[in-house]
Parts: sequence; C-alpha cells; structure tokens
Amino acid sequence: MNTNSFPDPNGMVSFWRTAPQNLDNFRSTEQLPTESDIIVIGGGYSAAALVTHILEKYPKAPSILVLEARQLCSGASGRNGGHIKPDPYYHAGQLAEEHGLISGRELAEFEGANLDAVKEYVEREKVDCDLIITRACDVHFSSDQDKQAKSRLRKLRKAGIKVVKDASEVSGKYAETVSGVKGAKGCVTFTAGHLWPYKLIHHMFTSAVKRGVNLQTNTRVTKISVTADSQGFWSVTTDRGVIRAPKVVVAANSYTQALLPEYKDKIIPYRGISCHIATPGPSPLLVNTYALRFKDWDFDYLIPRPDGSIVVGGARSVYFRNKAEWYNNTDDSALIKGAKSYFDGYMQRHFCGWENSGAYVKEIWTGIMGYSSDKLPRLGPIPGKSGLYIMGGWTGHGMPQIFLAAKGMADMVVSNVPYHQTGLPRVFEETEARLQSTSNKVMDSWSQVAQGPRL
Repeated sequence: MNTNSFPDPNGMVSFWRTAPQNLDNFRSTEQLPTESDIIVIGGGYSAAALVTHILEKYPKAPSILVLEARQLCSGASGRNGGHIKPDPYYHAGQLAEEHGLISGRELAEFEGANLDAVKEYVEREKVDCDLIITRACDVHFSSDQDKQAKSRLRKLRKAGIKVVKDASEVSGKYAETVSGVKGAKGCVTFTAGHLWPYKLIHHMFTSAVKRGVNLQTNTRVTKISVTADSQGFWSVTTDRGVIRAPKVVVAANSYTQALLPEYKDKIIPYRGISCHIATPGPSPLLVNTYALRFKDWDFDYLIPRPDGSIVVGGARSVYFRNKAEWYNNTDDSALIKGAKSYFDGYMQRHFCGWENSGAYVKEIWTGIMGYSSDKLPRLGPIPGKSGLYIMGGWTGHGMPQIFLAAKGMADMVVSNVPYHQTGLPRVFEETEARLQSTSNKVMDSWSQVAQGPRL
C-alpha cells in the first residue's frame, strides 16, 4: 500500500495513454521561470480546461505556468472511464434531500449545461477525441433500489427541473429488454456522452502552449509556502527549483493533501480500477453507456468505444471492504488485490447477446480519484490564503463538471470575481465551515458496508 500522497513515478499505463502524443513529456522552456503571474499545479482536465477558459476570455492573458509531476494527463483524467455523464436525478436527488431543492436543481442543470458546453467546444475546435453523444442507461438490480431512484427523479421532475424531463423511466417488466442487461429490475435513461479524455486534454494544452502557456511536465511540486511573502507572492518548490507567483491554483485533486495539509481527510486519495475489453471478432452492438447499480455503494460504469470495444470500471464489491486497498492509497503502479480477475467474462456475465463473443480484458489499470469528505467538489479561493485557489475533490465525477467549473474558476483567478457571481453551484464553494467540518462521508460509507451483511 502506498500512502505517499505524491504521484507514483511508475504508474500503470491505461488504455487512454497507449498512444502518447507530442506534449506527453513536453517542457516549454529548458529552465523554470523564477516568477509567473499564475501557477497551475496539475496537468489533467482541470488544468487544461482552466487555461483554455482563461485564454478564451482574457486575450491579454497573464503569464501562466503549468506544473505536472509526471507525463501530461497521467493522473485520474487519463485513467478514467471516458464517460461524460451528467446526472439529472441520482446525485441531484440525494443533494436535494440533504441541501434543499435549489441545490439539487443547480447541480442537475449545471451538469447538463456542461455536456452541451463540451460538445460545443469539441465541434468548434474540431477536436479529434471520439466524442459521441448518446444515452446513458442506469440499471437497478433490486425493485426497492429502482423505486427509490425513480422517486427522486419524479420529485425533481415535479419541481420543473428542465434536464430531468430528458430522463426516461423503464419499468421492471421491460428493463432487461431495453437495457440488454441480465437481471435488470428497472432502469433510467438520459442523454450522456463519451470520449477519449487524453486526446481532448492534449488538444487543449496544444492550443494553450501555442498561445504562450508554459507547460512543464515531469516537474514535481513538493511544497507550497505556508504564507505569501510581503509582496503577496506564494513560493512553489519543485524538484527543479522554486517559482514565485501571486496566484496559485492547486488542481492536483487526489494529491492535494501532499501540498496543503488542511486538505488531509478533506480530499482523500481513492484508488479505483478500470479496464479495456475487446473481442477477437466483431463485437455485439452496444450503443448506450451504462451504470450497473448493484447497491448504492457498489456500481460499475461502462462505455462502448466506436470500434466496438468496451471500457468499464468499478469492481467495488470485491475490494471496498478492505479499506487499505483504496482509502488514502495513491499506488497506481499496481492492481487492486482481488479485483484483477473481476472483469474476466464481464460482458458475457452481464449483457445479453455477449455470451459467445469471446470478450476479454485487453488492458487493465488503476487510477487515483480525489474524493471530497462531503462528496462535493471544492472550488474557489482557499479561506484565509489570498491568492491560493483549490480546484478538486471531484469524487469520481469530474468529467461532467470540470469544463464549466473551470470557466468560473478563470473569472475568480484572473478578475477576482466573487464565487457567487460565477454561476457555479453554491454547494461547490470552498468555505471555512467545510474545511473545519469533521464529517467524512467516505469513511461513513465504508463503515456501513464493513459492518453490514456480506450479500
């Protein structure tokens, strides 16, 4: 188990990174600058989207330095399921129950708008990233689970939330036929997308570098000064030298606590596992993306690739009870014990018509997500640290949130726009109360499962 909170230098190669592109080990300059107007720590989707929005909205952009510990997009953004799945009802319904209907509405509509914005960007910029807009199919395996999920959906629909109108309920009688999933007791479908995340992020950085952004890969940040100096500059120490900047954005997600001690137990490294499944011949047709929701805590997620292959992740049923395998574990150089064989025969086991497909696991890898202790992203200025910003805690759900979150972050960082004027969901704002809270929903979830029946 690796509890070192810095990225492992020998991370496994994911399917998305099997064909590295020009910027993978790129450094804009041989030496690091001594100062920059803005430093962004992290080289994944958050950083890529942030610099993209800064450059689009502020033509006379300040100098920007991006520091990535390993190769470009080698963290969670390059290891995920390739899913851009705005959730119009499941998490939004939970949020509405806990924080009120307005919060649920803001989340659902924000994620729907995010998918539209990514689609518009990809089409406008002609990004070669295999973006496909399709339907997501959430499959429930118990009638009680299906009933609860659809009850949340109906409450949001009754409240007039626009994106929920897109969701379609399928009854238990037809769930298996419509979903194509064996044993389905009910399902919900809605608009979603999938793509090749590495290609999208590489495109964003290629454009940014052409416009003057200084990208430095293989440059590990080891420390951020405790306070700004008398000039208001923060000192960022790397394994290649120290850089000063008046504004620093920490977009390192699961590795945040290594640089900001106040985020220990606030953004928790959470190791997950995904794989790429192929067939020796033509694959049975699959057009939807999926979430197979076995239990509230146990679900798999899946997308079909345009070539007929499959990317699927999850496997929590075989490792979640063993906390050391995932909680605060940053080892993406090895597989999760017990999960290595989980995906063998996966498509044959769960999907109608795949029994004789010969589907097999071609690549398998681990990745480190950043789970927020309250399961909500953390965005904006860090309380009490003027010029220091947080952009992380995506809790395994960053793809349908990051692009527009970065747009709001760009305004906060460049123009000091107050959070409440950005249009971002209010519950995402980093606050002193959130930082001081001792609640840890990630641990709570584990405790409930660990102490419950092993069904």
